[in-house]
This record gives sequence, structure tokens and C-alpha cells, in this order.
Amino acid sequence: MLCDNCRERDAVIYVKKIVDKGPIELNLCEKCAAEKGYETTVSAPKHSLVEFLMPAQKQLLSAAGSGDSIRCAFCSSTLRDFSSTGRLGCARCYSAFEASLRDLLRRVHGSSRHVGRKYEAPELTPAPGGSVLNELRDRLRRAVEGEQFELAAELRDRIKVIE
Repeated sequence: MLCDNCRERDAVIYVKKIVDKGPIELNLCEKCAAEKGYETTVSAPKHSLVEFLMPAQKQLLSAAGSGDSIRCAFCSSTLRDFSSTGRLGCARCYSAFEASLRDLLRRVHGSSRHVGRKYEAPELTPAPGGSVLNELRDRLRRAVEGEQFELAAELRDRIKVIE
């Protein structure tokens, strides 16, 4: 089926508009759909988050020196790595690059402190055929495997109270 607009390319997008006179149906190619304002792969945003953050990251690197002077002790990534990829190497990078990240967050968000609501985990309800104690033990095992030791200690204490 050909595009109803240009009558040159194959139509790949079907548009149905409801107007006063009734529904209007259009079969459009990607180029004509993009020209009419419909989102297609041709009209997809050209800027990624990395490109958006690039100016702030470059300023961050120039303020910190070469970018290789600070390294994460756990994964050995640097600020230069963060600048080129837009991603930190591991969870411990937040502590290693804290001062630099605070400046970046302040520039991007206007503040470096979270002021929204705090996440609270849902109440534990026993699974069908199981008990709260078994569920707590399972969560404790997963927390230890995931090296979430603070959560594991809290779960251990809750298990002791129930026992």
C-alpha cells in the first residue's frame, strides 16, 4: 500500500483521526509521518542522556584536573570513564566521586539533596502455604548473597524477635 500523502513510498504507519465530519484514516510512510508530527524512528529524539550531560561532565573533569586522578578503589573506574560513558562502574563509585557528583547533581537538578518521599518497603504478608518466618529467612539469604549486610542484620533481628 502506498503512502496517502506522497504516493511514492510504502505506507508503514496507520493513523486514524476523529474530526467533526467523522473518522479520517491515513496510511503514511515514515518520512511523511515524521513531517506531520507523528513519532517514528525517523523523528526519534537525536539526543541521548549522555549528550545532555556531556557539557556538565566536561566542566566536572576540568575542575577535578585530568579526570584520572580520582579512582574507585573497588572497580578502578575514573571520572574520565564516567564522562565518556555516562555510567559509573559500581555502587561504590558514588562514594569515591562524591564531591564531583554533588556538583554535577546540583547543576543538573538544582540541588544535591533528595526532598521527595522516602521509599518504604511493603508490609510482609505470609505467602500462601508459607509463613512470615520462612519469608524472612528467604529474604535474609538473598540479602547475604547480595552483600546487603545492613538489610541482613535487620532481617536477622526480626527473625530473632519472631522466634
